[in-house]
Amino acid sequence: QVQLVESGGGLVQAGGSLRLSCAASGRTFGGYGMGWFRQVLGKEREFVAAITWSGGSTRYADSVKGRFTISRDNVKNTVYLQVNSLKPEDTAVYYCAATTFPLATMRSRYDYWGRGTQVTVSS
Repeated sequence: QVQLVESGGGLVQAGGSLRLSCAASGRTFGGYGMGWFRQVLGKEREFVAAITWSGGSTRYADSVKGRFTISRDNVKNTVYLQVNSLKPEDTAVYYCAATTFPLATMRSRYDYWGRGTQVTVSS
């Protein structure tokens, strides 16, 4: 079992930035690829970014490329999502998840999920 807890969400104006964190506990964190997804009420949860267990490779949704950066610290058992140049359409609950499939974009490839952190971007 891997337990994941997100933090760092909040209310921010368009153009602003946030740093989301996801703290992991339980089984060996370093053995898992990690991903960030987001979900708007009434819509499907969508892929945002993923990172390999080593942190050496990343993948992003087209909608966030150049604005969001995923990273991880395997000593601190934490994965981060730096979100810059935020837009109102980035408003969502952001979830982190753990997977054994490197750079997976499909929700079904992820085994463990956090409860999410709300990001609200005002115009």
